[in-house]
Amino acid sequence: MLLFKLFMTPILIGAVTLAGRRWGPVVSGLLVGLPLTSGPISVILALQYGPGFAARAAVGNIAGMASSCVFCLAYGLAARRWPWGLCAPIALLAFGLSTALCNQVAWSLLSAVLCLLGAILVVPWLLGRGAAEVTLDSPPRWDLPARMLVATGFVLALTGSARVLGPQLSGLISPFPVFSVVLAAFTQHRQGPAAAVRLLRGTVVGSLAFIGFFGVASPGLGRGPLPLVYGLATLAALAASLASFLALRRRESWFSAILGS
Repeated sequence: MLLFKLFMTPILIGAVTLAGRRWGPVVSGLLVGLPLTSGPISVILALQYGPGFAARAAVGNIAGMASSCVFCLAYGLAARRWPWGLCAPIALLAFGLSTALCNQVAWSLLSAVLCLLGAILVVPWLLGRGAAEVTLDSPPRWDLPARMLVATGFVLALTGSARVLGPQLSGLISPFPVFSVVLAAFTQHRQGPAAAVRLLRGTVVGSLAFIGFFGVASPGLGRGPLPLVYGLATLAALAASLASFLALRRRESWFSAILGS
């Protein structure tokens, strides 16, 4: 189990990061919304604490992703006035407050899905369009090792404390925006607030993949073998990620057509 925790997440993070760099922004757009940390956490919870625990955590995970959307909204609004050094703690505080509020609710799968869908529809509209184009700079050499190390540490910490936290709070914390805060701060620092807003809008729309993954995993856990359940969940996440990516591209094209006319 320890080896599984140590290697599953960094392998996924590394493979997806390298694929995005190799095949460009289209592949990156398809992969960025996948639950690369939350997915392995769900698998570990199912193996360590049982499918029932993981199924309840999966519901919390969907609701927790709505808190991640709140993070994106808070960061995007703050970025219009302040530098990234202030935006990051403000947005993380917003995530924490939203998580604490969500933990007061007894979530069902339906209510969690509706909550996240509402966030996906409302938050991009509140953020606005942002920059017309985000140019991704060449990442520093430490970028990939740092991602893998941070993700592994987060998985170890959360799965180790899951029994104390309980299934719902474990799920709510699982979408903690550990990578989003780094990417948003880096983008704002290098390219300005408008570029950071566009990045955050894409992150929010990409949250549809969480509904695909955990919307399949939650009812399936305990009713079928784990490889089949998580395999179907992964396919659902990929399909949702593709749909969200195409929807985002179509909306950007529509914006460009209106502004250019």
